[in-house]
Amino acid sequence: MRHKHLLVAIYLWALISSLLPASSNGLVRIGLKKRPLDLQTIKAARTAREGKPQDLGSSDEDIVPLKNYLDAQYYGVIGIGSPPQNFTVIFDTGSSNLWVPSSKCYFSEFIEATKEGSLTFVIAKFDGLLGLGFQEISVGNATPLWQTMSEQDLLSDDVFSFWLNRDTNSDVGGELVFGGVDSNHYKGKHTYVPFEMGDLIIGNQSTGECEGGCAAIVDSGTSLLAGPTTTVTVLNHAIGAEGVVSAECKTVVSQYGDLIWDLLISGAQPGQVCKQLGLCIFNGSKYVSAAIETVVEKEGKEGSSVGNGALCTACEMAVVWAQNQLKQKGTKEKVLSYISELCDSLPSPAGESIVECSSLSSMPNVTFTIGDKPFVLTPDQYVLKTGEGVAEVCISGFTAYDIPPPTGPLWILGDVFMGAYHTVFDFGDLQVGFAEAA
Repeated sequence: MRHKHLLVAIYLWALISSLLPASSNGLVRIGLKKRPLDLQTIKAARTAREGKPQDLGSSDEDIVPLKNYLDAQYYGVIGIGSPPQNFTVIFDTGSSNLWVPSSKCYFSEFIEATKEGSLTFVIAKFDGLLGLGFQEISVGNATPLWQTMSEQDLLSDDVFSFWLNRDTNSDVGGELVFGGVDSNHYKGKHTYVPFEMGDLIIGNQSTGECEGGCAAIVDSGTSLLAGPTTTVTVLNHAIGAEGVVSAECKTVVSQYGDLIWDLLISGAQPGQVCKQLGLCIFNGSKYVSAAIETVVEKEGKEGSSVGNGALCTACEMAVVWAQNQLKQKGTKEKVLSYISELCDSLPSPAGESIVECSSLSSMPNVTFTIGDKPFVLTPDQYVLKTGEGVAEVCISGFTAYDIPPPTGPLWILGDVFMGAYHTVFDFGDLQVGFAEAA
């Protein structure tokens, strides 16, 4: 484990003029640049490979050149202080502070130095983060950049918009615009919603996962499209992505599959099935594996648990899958066989799931329903490619990320989604808008 630089949260109200280029029309444009995708980088959780930045823009353009971090992270150089000291930062809608490394900082509040084992901070090509989230989630109640810009009347409208160019053959990576939108970046009109995700459709078949609505966020700092393991497993199975075999899931299907079917057919509440089977026990706050609860009771460790409740979790996933298949009027044999296949396709803990590049033409579209409007992702949009010729590798853009209640379950629509749909963050009216990217 290596010691890392001290990360300092800089408060922005005195620094706006040096951070971004001045604008006479209430718009501040930040150009984006990109680098090719690299499989090893994804495996190393966004660590960088060697490469030189390319030039973009000219002296008479209101543009800050940025580089796309392996077709996943978009970042660029800002200046802080007078004379300005340059830092390379990621523009991240999932956080709200400006973080940069510093050895001395006499006039700013800061976070205590920590140790971090990730390789990301060792060889990554960025210095820090420029958060674009709300003040409520900021460290130290710091005022976010966009809020300060609005308070200083630097913006024509209280919005900022992202266009992320996913064309790997283009020299233009995209653009971040503060104060408005560029009509050249999208087609048609934006659908604006106080964000909640509706039904998720694979091909023409509903998954049933979000029929009642799912919590979701749009995050420019997330490379892929992340969601609950239960649904991402179904997505990756449908597109033929390689997964990992779950022994607990196989056990649930082989030993309890018939009972799960019978209970659901008889009208049992899906949320109670695993409890009725004795695989999950309610401990006052959540369901845990019965075997784990027994160990806890025997050892007298009140209020704690041993293990990870794998059987309980596997049972709950199997119930969701069975329930959705029942809506499609599948037979018991077909439903249990399908669930057994899903047990072989759980998303890889390493974070990447490989698909056959030659199979893209036969993969289904995946549709996200937002504001009662369908937003379609084609295989070319949700599959990421790296390498060329015989070395070409294709990676599923869907990754599992389980967030426990009350915050979760949660979907995170990252660059995979934002690349397909021009995204407007309207902080004046507290809504997000999407339109097909141009």
